[in-house]
Amino acid sequence: MTDLKKLKQLVKLMVDNDLTELDIEGENDKVKLKRKIGEDVQIIPAQGIMPQAHAAPMVPAHAPVQPPAPVAPEAEASADEGLLEITSPMVGSFYTASSPDAKDFISIGDAVTESSVVCIVEAMKVFNEIKAEVKGTVVKRLVENGQAVEFGQPLFLVKPD
Repeated sequence: MTDLKKLKQLVKLMVDNDLTELDIEGENDKVKLKRKIGEDVQIIPAQGIMPQAHAAPMVPAHAPVQPPAPVAPEAEASADEGLLEITSPMVGSFYTASSPDAKDFISIGDAVTESSVVCIVEAMKVFNEIKAEVKGTVVKRLVENGQAVEFGQPLFLVKPD
């Protein structure tokens, strides 16, 4: 089911029939598609097949891009044991808010749920809302606003509830 042609057919089926959610499970794979009416389709990975993406407007394309942050020392890694990571599902530019003058989506100490939007990652001029996908309290932000991020790169650390 991971064939791009088949995936496009499923998206067309959703749009043509005004479906908001489609969940297909086969013998070797699983595909779940969600969309809000009037917005782009969101593709949720079943087995790490495709990154999750969701369009979001109003992030400045002119914000400065910084190089990736250096890897944390081993001493810090032991202090972070037991914490959950919120990782980037794609390569792009990390933003803490929807515009330069808007309030950050989350701050250190905020409680998040699986559906909480924590940041935006811009990839190829598309602004993708990134959801926490974990429940707990944000204890650390690992990247700076405007910084380039890689697929799977940790963005936040969360103390689980």
